Amino acid sequence: MKEPDEASRRGFIKKLAATAAAVTVGNSLLATDKPGTFHYLKQEYNHFGPNDQVNIALIGAGGMGTSDLNTALQVPGVKVVAVCDLYDGRLADAKKKWGNDIFTTKIYKEILNRKDVDAVIVATPDHWHQQISVDAMRAGKHVYCEKPMVHSVMEGPAVIKAQQETGKIFQVGSQGVSSLGNEKAKELLKAGAIGELNYAEGFWARRGAVEVWQYPIPEDASTQTVDWETYVANTKKRPFDSKRFFRWRNYTDYGTGMAGDLFVHLFSSLHFITGSMGPNKIYASGGLRYWNDGREVPDVLLGTFDYAKAAAHPAFNLSLRCNFVDGTSGTTYLRLVGSEGAMDVTWDSVTLKRNKMIDNTDPFYIEKMKQMGQASGGRKMMLPPEQITYDAEKGYLGGPYDHMNNFITAIRTNGKVTEDAIFGYRAAAPALLCNDSYFKNSPMFWDPEKMKTLKG
Repeated sequence: MKEPDEASRRGFIKKLAATAAAVTVGNSLLATDKPGTFHYLKQEYNHFGPNDQVNIALIGAGGMGTSDLNTALQVPGVKVVAVCDLYDGRLADAKKKWGNDIFTTKIYKEILNRKDVDAVIVATPDHWHQQISVDAMRAGKHVYCEKPMVHSVMEGPAVIKAQQETGKIFQVGSQGVSSLGNEKAKELLKAGAIGELNYAEGFWARRGAVEVWQYPIPEDASTQTVDWETYVANTKKRPFDSKRFFRWRNYTDYGTGMAGDLFVHLFSSLHFITGSMGPNKIYASGGLRYWNDGREVPDVLLGTFDYAKAAAHPAFNLSLRCNFVDGTSGTTYLRLVGSEGAMDVTWDSVTLKRNKMIDNTDPFYIEKMKQMGQASGGRKMMLPPEQITYDAEKGYLGGPYDHMNNFITAIRTNGKVTEDAIFGYRAAAPALLCNDSYFKNSPMFWDPEKMKTLKG
């Protein structure tokens, strides 16, 4: 095996064995006798010194916040010192999970006032992302903010301004963006492996109650255990409703529906792979087909997006769909389709398929066709596209780890992150406009470069 390419952070395998497939650039074919599987080299993670410890605090200790913090604690030299949440039960659980000595509070500004906090994870419901992120950066804290970066399109510029003016590290938590799968797909697209991009599609399917936001509600949920007044302080005032607190993704005052929760991942990966700034036309349709539980957002959503020709890519179309009533328990994928092939991209693998392009005068090809014709009684046979799968090596820690490690490393080195405020806003905006299109039953128009909505 060849030594890792030092110019590549991941050290992808650049030279394949003579019997293996190889992707060549331009109009030449994918030369392989049969599909093969190839592996990335394991990534190397940065070492840290005794003075490089990063003290982190969690604001919003629900399921995603807990997962983010556990991922952060896998990065060497990271320590949790404080947790904030509006529900007593989560604060009690935090001490059980991460130590009785951590500071806990229901007031996020008490976290921001602590001198021992270097960075915060913002994993609250979406309607608090903008304000807490801005306040945290202006308080001198680095921020890892869950996706989508903002709750409405109008909120994005304030986060960008705060990052630019404070110089703090800000990473949006679409965890797969920094993954090996995305990096390999970007490399293959640039090399011309699928020809000229003309179409992309993405799909999410979910079925289980928790997956479709039917989160369990604690028996002790009440105004005595939940700070409801703070929760609704920046939105419409309502009487306490445990569903709106614990199943917040179902309601437009707090969440951003399927598009903000799931489509945004696909936008983030697509934009990373293609270098795109985003679509200029957005249209959505769908409906509430099954989960008639009082939710305000659809459980089936289809989105179509026009990407205009740009310096980074040709014009292409994107189709996204999400189904919360899926009886097949389908999987998640992002597919890029070009003039010469296609790629199915996940966070830890890329499957590349290319059309057969073989010179009919090639003696080997003619002999193969003769053999196949004889085997089928003279009838022509269908040939599959050439296929090669790139898989992450065993031991790869995954896209979420890479994304968090990217954030922590940037803090230590004053470096750059993969998904800063501008990138995060360009991923969030088309997702949020997808919701606007659905509710208004009208196409939405967006200037992805200037990051402004347009009139149709």
